[in-house]
Amino acid sequence: MRVPFIKMHGLGNDFVVLDGRAQALPALSSAFAVALADRRTGIGCDQLVVLEPSGKADLKARFFNQDGSEVESCGNASRAIGLLIGQRAMVETLGGLIEVAPSAGGITVDMGQPRFEWDQIPLAYAMDTHHMPLAWEALENPTAVNVGNPHVIFFVPDCTAVELDRLGPEIEHDPMFPARINVNVATVLDRSHIRLRVWERGAGETRACGTGACATAIGAMRRGLVERRVTVSLPGGDLQIEWTEAGRILMTGPATISFRGDFDPADFGAE
Repeated sequence: MRVPFIKMHGLGNDFVVLDGRAQALPALSSAFAVALADRRTGIGCDQLVVLEPSGKADLKARFFNQDGSEVESCGNASRAIGLLIGQRAMVETLGGLIEVAPSAGGITVDMGQPRFEWDQIPLAYAMDTHHMPLAWEALENPTAVNVGNPHVIFFVPDCTAVELDRLGPEIEHDPMFPARINVNVATVLDRSHIRLRVWERGAGETRACGTGACATAIGAMRRGLVERRVTVSLPGGDLQIEWTEAGRILMTGPATISFRGDFDPADFGAE
């Protein structure tokens, strides 16, 4: 059995998408996800995305990072799913139900409502997540937001100067974050524009992170640094983030199909 796949990306954050709604897929495992994601010996991607039937939405999406860990949500991949579906649809994820829809700016994803309580991030113990009394060298006083998956955000004068490749994994694996954490370093350029870099748990620094853009925008809005609709500029390009009066997070941006192909699951250790 050969399995078809679609290679996609959202602002350079790239995915291998497997559609299990109409055909059986090989047994999913961490080792299989790692093998497919390997950029030298596999297809290569930041995340493996698996589409499945759902009993509570139009479809279910599962997300696996390069290290094989399954995560709750992926904003850029959600836009890729929206591009594939081509119409408004509800998607079940481990992080909750989201809505995707085509829009003038590409694909808009309703990411739901942000969560701020310490045990919703989660943190190892109770503390104020708005101004956390923590520091890792010059990165200090972060805020934490869960937007389907957990993020910690540091607002700094120049995010391009942060040694994210060194500090990112240290913070990701800190015991303060029992489920690990996505690490965001952001610079507020003005009240409608944020520059952002993201160290994604299980994937490292990526060219774009949709949930990171959402979490960072919400964190900046809570601190009164920006308005309720902002542009977030990542290394791969721009996303538009809005926090509606109803408390919903709307993310709008592009998604692209790179190519299609197929593979033999046995070549990647699947049964």
